[in-house]
Amino acid sequence: MRGTAQLNSTTSSPDATSSTAPNPLTMPPRIPSLPPSLPNLPHLPIILPKRHNSTQTSPAHPPSSESPSRWLATTKSRIGKCIMFGLTRPQARRAGGILEVLGRDWRELVAGRQGFLVDRRRAGLYRHRVVWGEMDSMGHVNNVAYIRYAESARVQWVKNYAVHIDPGNAGSWMETLTPRGDGLILRSIKTFYRFPMTWPDHISVYHKLRALPEPGSDNFTLDVLIVSELRQRVAASCVEDIVLYDYKAGQKTAMKPFMMNAFETAWEEQLESTKSAERKIEWVEERVRELERESWDREGAVEDMGGGR
Repeated sequence: MRGTAQLNSTTSSPDATSSTAPNPLTMPPRIPSLPPSLPNLPHLPIILPKRHNSTQTSPAHPPSSESPSRWLATTKSRIGKCIMFGLTRPQARRAGGILEVLGRDWRELVAGRQGFLVDRRRAGLYRHRVVWGEMDSMGHVNNVAYIRYAESARVQWVKNYAVHIDPGNAGSWMETLTPRGDGLILRSIKTFYRFPMTWPDHISVYHKLRALPEPGSDNFTLDVLIVSELRQRVAASCVEDIVLYDYKAGQKTAMKPFMMNAFETAWEEQLESTKSAERKIEWVEERVRELERESWDREGAVEDMGGGR
């Protein structure tokens, strides 16, 4: 009964000790409630969200802190908002043209913007199938699988030099994949996971030089991008520390001129890839901004609720 008395004492009014208060020993337990008398509260108006245009404008250029993958999704959403407010036929054709560029060149806008060379001759893996067995008990692709993706793509990256980029030194490039002469050894790899990728999906994997090696250097660093084709996003990125190793001498060795020359060319192409992607992004930004000013970001704009124009 002590518990019942305490319960009533926490819910009674200040003058509950008066003679009119109920006797807790004769009354059944009551659920705590608010005091019987509450101050009169003013009736506040219910504010509903307006369906009219906002005065907040989108940035002319994507923020530098925004990831390329996020920029792609944000740009698609911005175009979608323009469509929701209604577009004329010419405006709809322009919106379709922008979406066509985003759908066709999204790899360049996501990976090329970061200096990765995304044409088929450069990809380590292109639209590689993610299989069900690569998932773990948590329902997403196992972390170890990403390292295997990077490893397989690195081998193909070297073969691309032998077959497509520098066929004159094909034998030397292919030898780096064997323990017979000067080989490439992975000294360390660091992986950053961006989101839990699941089956079914396809991936494309790209490598690039993090910095141009110094002549005579015995190592270099590669950046790796593992891209989900389904989500059009970076699923993971890696940093690989590569050492040149002379298997015959049993020690590290300096980079050969054929490799240095190829890397110098690749470095210039990486810089141009970034510039090209930035120009395309600027083109997209300008045209999306035009659509915004002509649709929702104008005086009197109202969201199209289904009526014809």
